[in-house]
Amino acid sequence: MSDTPLVGIVLVSHSAAVAESVAQLATGLAGGGVTAPVAAAGGTEGGGLGTSSELISAAATRVDQGAGVAVLTDLGSAVLTVKALLAEGDELPDDTRLVDAPFVEGAVAAMVTASAGADLDAVTAAATEAYSYRKV
Repeated sequence: MSDTPLVGIVLVSHSAAVAESVAQLATGLAGGGVTAPVAAAGGTEGGGLGTSSELISAAATRVDQGAGVAVLTDLGSAVLTVKALLAEGDELPDDTRLVDAPFVEGAVAAMVTASAGADLDAVTAAATEAYSYRKV
């Protein structure tokens, strides 16, 4: 474990399986050694498809080390749920940021950058830059 607090990452998907899988992928691709804390907040409390403000809040609390929390989402209503939590002001840790990034590529970029000890601004920038990744 690192002595320096790392930015935490929360992955919000409408599917628990998708959120968990992307978290595993991002962690695996971050390399060996210390990795930033990541939590999946997928689906609803009952295991259905959707988003849950309670699961998102709990995930953000779990990954918060005091360096900020980057939240990445998959689809529109997940964005709305996170925005509502941010607007409430007391449901998420201080310095929690909703990041406009592609879900998979952004999660990997955020995880690699956060695991290197970068601050929340750099983690946000790395995830956002993933929009420019070309595949062909």
